[in-house]
Amino acid sequence: MYTQFQSGKQLNFLASEKFTAFPETIDSTNYNVQTDDQGRKYVPAGTVYPTNDTNAIGITVNDVYVPTGESKQMVAVMREGWVLSKRLNPVPTAEAIKAMTAIHFKDLETSGAVSSGAVSPGTVSSD
Repeated sequence: MYTQFQSGKQLNFLASEKFTAFPETIDSTNYNVQTDDQGRKYVPAGTVYPTNDTNAIGITVNDVYVPTGESKQMVAVMREGWVLSKRLNPVPTAEAIKAMTAIHFKDLETSGAVSSGAVSPGTVSSD
């Protein structure tokens, strides 16, 4: 379930082995920058890219270290495929899910399972 990423662990959020990803750039100003146990800044795999809202275009495939300042790093961004939303952190908002039309969420049964705010994984629509 986890893969080793140097000193951290990377959760497997993929629901299928097949997906399509394209290279993008990311830097230390990303909303989901975290710090590892050695003080290095990184953006974890499973981050909605570039923002967790209507501008979302995909989900980062791998953890990527980001240097401070204006330097950018390359990161693979999934644009098409199946994922498990419960394993993404933070969970995609309803707006982000709607914007990422080619990404499917296996643990969300219908598009009605999403509210206007954050997704409630496992919620089932009453429709």
